[in-house]
Amino acid sequence: MRYRNFGILITILIVSLCTTLSAQETPTTRPFRMGFTPFPYDISFEAVDYSYTTVFAEGDLIMHHFDSGVPWVEALEGTISQHLQDDWNYRLLRTPENHPVFLSLTPINFDRNGLALYHGTAEDQPLPAPWDTYSFNHPDVKTAYFNYVEQAITFFSPDYVNIGIEANLLMKISPHVWDDYMELHRETYIHLKELHPDLPIFVSMTGIDLLDGYTDVNHQDQLQAFRDLIDYTDIFALSMYPYMTKYMSNEIPQDMYDLLAEWTEKPMAVSETGYPAQDFGIYVGDIRVQFFSDETKQADYIQFLLDEAYQHNFVFVVNFVLRDYDALWEKIGAREDLTIAWRDTGLFDENGNERPALSIWRDWLNMPYQKPN
Repeated sequence: MRYRNFGILITILIVSLCTTLSAQETPTTRPFRMGFTPFPYDISFEAVDYSYTTVFAEGDLIMHHFDSGVPWVEALEGTISQHLQDDWNYRLLRTPENHPVFLSLTPINFDRNGLALYHGTAEDQPLPAPWDTYSFNHPDVKTAYFNYVEQAITFFSPDYVNIGIEANLLMKISPHVWDDYMELHRETYIHLKELHPDLPIFVSMTGIDLLDGYTDVNHQDQLQAFRDLIDYTDIFALSMYPYMTKYMSNEIPQDMYDLLAEWTEKPMAVSETGYPAQDFGIYVGDIRVQFFSDETKQADYIQFLLDEAYQHNFVFVVNFVLRDYDALWEKIGAREDLTIAWRDTGLFDENGNERPALSIWRDWLNMPYQKPN
């Protein structure tokens, strides 16, 4: 009996050892796509050209991010504004054929507190009458937004489509309009899936606000937002900026993706993320908050992020900023507001020098992509 128990113990130890070694094996393929937005570091043709060229050299996914208004007036009639059409034409022209495309669209404004502004002759123009009185669930809003998204799908033939950027922030900032928004989201999602059953259509959420205690949100409201959205999204897509939490840039919580993975069995993805490689300060009201970071902290986050993406079979990972946009930031006023929060999150610095995080990124990118079963 004693020898029998000893044999069982040895078997358990061998199985445990083999499991541990297997978990530590170096991956040879990756289950997730990797990409950036072509967000330029400066206001110049050179910066735009650099962004497009480098996005395709350093990733196998491009995210076209539209977060500066909807052509409400035109979309109601089934068209889009000429200004936006010119932008779409340029993006499509610069995107290589068969390169995976991720479209990110939203009916929510940049402040995440109401209906998106108007994209007419320019981005983020004031809503014209009567659109300035419409709720999210107004019939014209529903028709125009569906038309807008469907036109984008037809034009870009994307591989992934986000139809609501950081939607749970609307619950945080303007909970009184949440039900109206959900009516719009549900109907848009259902109608699009009828036409495109095989196209991943989803909504993104700020993961840091879903995690209890990470930010100052009402956690019960965030739980409700998640419950409302999860049945109308094909992917649990997360906008993740972990330094914008109580941990600031002092610590990277090592269990945050594990905790979020427990929320649903739907596939996960990181629709946008980043981590600063330099110190910066930001005003919250009249109080200036200082963030202390460096290239090592950024590299640690990128390594952690991609390890987690492998562990949890993320669909894709997007590091929003390719190259630090100090030059652009100076030209728009050099303010210590939200525009500075992402300024130094590029994997290239403001001068185009490679950061240590880029080597880590490339190590994963160089592994063959293999879609999970």
